[in-house]
Amino acid sequence: MMISIFLLGFFPALLLAAAAYDLCTYTIPNLLPLALLCVFVVYMMVSFAAGAPVPLRSVAMHAGAATLALGAGVALFAKGWIGGGDAKLFAAVCLWLGFGAMAEYTMAASLAGGALTVLLLLFRRLPVAAFVRVPWVLRLADPEAGVPYGVALAVAAVMVLPYTDLFRLAGTH
Repeated sequence: MMISIFLLGFFPALLLAAAAYDLCTYTIPNLLPLALLCVFVVYMMVSFAAGAPVPLRSVAMHAGAATLALGAGVALFAKGWIGGGDAKLFAAVCLWLGFGAMAEYTMAASLAGGALTVLLLLFRRLPVAAFVRVPWVLRLADPEAGVPYGVALAVAAVMVLPYTDLFRLAGTH
């Protein structure tokens, strides 16, 4: 039970915070991917203490997925295709999801990002009503603004989570 709090509580809550922050500010503070990393480490320690440790090989594979994701994210950031916060969030999420779900996560994030982009393009064609003229809504309505991709990354992570090895392991204990 305690282990599921991490998968169904802390992980999604941090993703929600990243999505909300990105939606409102077009940034993802470094604290959120760092918190995902720290909570992952605590999750590993709690699962070990609970007598249901995640196999060391699996932990290494999750770390490898995060490393690969960070490298890809840094390369995309260097080209100016994504923001630095998106790159770090992507890597932190891949730490949780591991190699087993990394391809599905990347595809789900791409599809969610495409849908978000289409919704924003449609939204930006409409006049912003006077009663919703708050700064973050105005920023979303700005045709020159980018896409708060952290929203897509968070949605995709929650969609893929039930199909991960950590989720399956937590269900067996």
